[in-house]
Amino acid sequence: MILVALGSNISGPWGSPRQSVERALIALNQWPLRLVKASTLLETAPFGNKNQPNFVNAVAIIETALAPEILIRRLHMIECVAGRKRAKRWGPRTLDLDIIDFHGQIKHQRGANQKALVLPHPGISVRSFVLAPITEIAARWRHPVTHQSAKVMLCKLYGLSST
Repeated sequence: MILVALGSNISGPWGSPRQSVERALIALNQWPLRLVKASTLLETAPFGNKNQPNFVNAVAIIETALAPEILIRRLHMIECVAGRKRAKRWGPRTLDLDIIDFHGQIKHQRGANQKALVLPHPGISVRSFVLAPITEIAARWRHPVTHQSAKVMLCKLYGLSST
């Protein structure tokens, strides 16, 4: 299973944050990608830098024959078309696309002139805006390292019992 997180909190060439996420879902269903399922769009508070507008977030399950290193470049191209400027970590953005999980692969590699590709995404367990949508669309998914479900991680994040 390939999980991709989507987020936007400022308007760009694709319109409002909601329109940008909706249009990104369409882009995730264009060859060589196939959108299998998408979560409900959620409005969430910003993560990290709190002094910015709320985000519209979602998670999608996609299929592709692309390797994860090629997929992340494809996702960055989609972000670029949507007006993404990489200026500030955790800053406002027209579109953010992250690979959350790629068929359970575990990797931390740095290629020439590339940012490290880390799988699964290292921030899963502390991001309710990722865990809640995964619970909605992929209840049977398990974290490749901890083997915990998104529901268990979400409950832990909020200090609740998962039973």
